[in-house]
This record gives sequence, structure tokens and C-alpha cells, in this order.
Amino acid sequence: MSGSLTIGEFARLTHLTVKALRHYHDVGLLEPARIDGSSGYRRYDSTQVAAAQLVKRLRELDMPLPDVKAVLAAPNAVSRDSAIATHLERMERQLDRTRELVTSLRALLGAPAATATVELRRAAAIQALGVRAVVERDALAAWCGDVYPALYETAARTGATVTGPAGGVYSQEFFESDAGDVLAFIPVTGGTADIVEIPAADLAVMVHAGPFTDLDITYGALGGDLAERGISAAGPIREHYLVGPDHTDDPTSYRTEVCWPIHPQGD
Repeated sequence: MSGSLTIGEFARLTHLTVKALRHYHDVGLLEPARIDGSSGYRRYDSTQVAAAQLVKRLRELDMPLPDVKAVLAAPNAVSRDSAIATHLERMERQLDRTRELVTSLRALLGAPAATATVELRRAAAIQALGVRAVVERDALAAWCGDVYPALYETAARTGATVTGPAGGVYSQEFFESDAGDVLAFIPVTGGTADIVEIPAADLAVMVHAGPFTDLDITYGALGGDLAERGISAAGPIREHYLVGPDHTDDPTSYRTEVCWPIHPQGD
């Protein structure tokens, strides 16, 4: 048996404010059991308390309104729990990201200025399996997480031999805008898959040791050194992933070569 409640009474039962209840009604998330035809007052049933409490907790966990709607509309407990689990996993990834950024900020504030150890290199052309796309900067990590395993799977399936570390080529637009052209690649020889060529180039190379959250520090040190020497050139920047998440669970042991285009230095 259910009891009829005014919006104020329902607010006291659920700890949702009247303002929040009106908003959830307006967006179709938590509708009153009925609305008085003459006064327009909202009336709730006591049987709606559990749903309201679920909405409150999901919103406190920053679940977007469309996802909350999906949870409430789930046809069974398995579908409901799966939707909630997906959001919790997303929150855990965000928490890990926040921890990485806090660690990076503390290191940046407490560390001396980076000293650039730069190698000038004339890099030969690379034959590779590659995937090219316009990638949003905020989506880069997720994109790489999908693309690189697929490239290694393609190499194995087509009989190609991997000849070096994976890498990425990042357009100038990628750094200047919210999105830009990115080429993910793995160097290979043989096999039956289509091959892309990474052209030969004159590069200044600096090795970044540590997590990707600190990669901008290496970029700053390398780019600043080249600017002072007046040898920086326009063009895409390459990264070579010497050690990455496929090899270790310790992000401090990552090694990434940052390869900056430079003007030819002669022999």
C-alpha cells in the first residue's frame, strides 16, 4: 500500500530538495505519481522513495542524467547493475587520472628545471603498419588504447615481423587545436598487410622517462633548447614508445623518445 505525499513531504523523505525534484520532473527523470488538475501541485507515492534515493546517489557520483534515466528504465537487475558498474569503472579511471595529475603537479613544483640531453639524428624512412585519424586531444589515451593492440594483432595475423617500438606522428594542428591528425604505427617487415612509410627526417631527440602526464615537461625542455639554437623546423612531431604499458605496470619506468623536426645539420 502506498501513501500520497506532497512535494515537500517527499523532499523530507528522500533528502532531495524541492528544486531538485522539480528539475527531475521537468527533464523526465523522476515524475510525480500524479499532478492535481486544479492546483497543479505534484503528488508522489511512498513507493517512489527508493527510486528517488537511487537517483540521489547516482547524481552524487556525477552520473549524467541520460545514464541515470537508463538505470531507472533498466528491464532487470542485471541490466541496471551493469550500467552502474560501467559508470563506477569510469569514475575509477578518472580518479586514477586525478592522482597522476596531482603527483605530476607536485613533481613539477618541487623539481629543478629539466636539463635537455638532446641527440641530433638523421632518421631513415620507416616501413610500418599504421592507423591515421583526426583525434581529439582529450580522447587520445582511449584511442591509443584501442589502436595499438589492433596493430599488433594485424601484424600477427598477416605474418608481419615487428622491427622496432611503436610510435606516433602528431601533426602541428594536434598541438594547436582541440583535435588534429595522428598516425599510430608499428615498424614491420614482410607480411601481407598494407604498409605506410614514415619518411626520413632530421630530428632532435630527447628521451622522456616517466608517465605521459609529465610529457609536456620534456617537450618544453626539448623545444626550448632547439629554439635557443635556432634549428627547430616546422612539421609533425614523432614519439617512439620504447617502454610502455605492454611491458610494465610502473608508469615511472616508461621511456618515450620525443623526436622534433629540425633543419638539416649537414655532415
